[in-house]
Amino acid sequence: MATIPYLTLPHSGHQIPQVGFGLWKVAPEEAANLVYEAIKSGYRLFDGAYDYGNEKEAGEGIRRAISEGIVKREDIFITTKLWNSCHEKERAIKTGTEQVEEWGLGYIDLYLIHFPIAIAFNPKHTRGWYYDGEGEVRLERTSIRETWEALEELHDKGLVKDIGISNFNSQAIFDIFTYARVLPSMLQIEHHPYLVQKNLVDFCKDQNMLVTAYSSFGPQSFLELPASFPTKAAQTPRLFDQDLIKSIAAKYGKTPGQVLLRWATQRGLCVIPKSNHKDRMLQNLDVIGFDMTPDELELIASLDIGLHFNDPGTYLPGRPLRLFT
Repeated sequence: MATIPYLTLPHSGHQIPQVGFGLWKVAPEEAANLVYEAIKSGYRLFDGAYDYGNEKEAGEGIRRAISEGIVKREDIFITTKLWNSCHEKERAIKTGTEQVEEWGLGYIDLYLIHFPIAIAFNPKHTRGWYYDGEGEVRLERTSIRETWEALEELHDKGLVKDIGISNFNSQAIFDIFTYARVLPSMLQIEHHPYLVQKNLVDFCKDQNMLVTAYSSFGPQSFLELPASFPTKAAQTPRLFDQDLIKSIAAKYGKTPGQVLLRWATQRGLCVIPKSNHKDRMLQNLDVIGFDMTPDELELIASLDIGLHFNDPGTYLPGRPLRLFT
């Protein structure tokens, strides 16, 4: 079993595994067993979100592993996120509290604002971007400050141990710094060789924040999305097929996926790959035991074309929300 290093979250000193298991696109009916098997494979960090709709089931898988003595609660690190329709302060506090109850583990280790935008709440359609569940995008006049203060209250109550943000840029984070009582410990962003975001990663280092990279395999993560969410993934060459990635993988006796994950972890980022297959679960964990040269790291970064796949400016064609401009 691979040994996974831990990084230290600033401000709290809590430890987070550098390699975790992402729960995006995991069907609720599969989540409990998949999480249980991931724990047996060595995973200790699980990355979820309200919008994924599988937190209750993921928690069941963790509790099963705890009940069988495979792990203790303190061995497991849970990251999850507040959805855009729950930004209003009282709703955010209520939703965060309910998410803690859904996981059934007593507390959440790291709680993030999922996107820097508030959309209107509809009790009939609480997940997804569409107010009516079909195609209407309706914004809500709630400030990030109000939402951040809700996260701070959850932190004060001990329901969440650390707080942070996802899909934010440096300007929005600088604004949080002007009023935050509890500073953000983590920024989670889409990050792969087609979208390096070097200045944003360097900004986080300057500000003593950790970075979690999601969609480390680039277009591969987005090929499974339904046709109602158009992305550029199908028109983009797979990173697994890039000659550079394949040649480096051959040099070190690794898979292209392991090279892509190591490219992030070697530069100090956390990663959260997902796989339904046990052998690939193990491969995705085994991404620490080799080091590429500085030149190889730079060559991989040179594939950058600034391409966001997780972009509501693209996949919400009726009302694009151009967050990454």
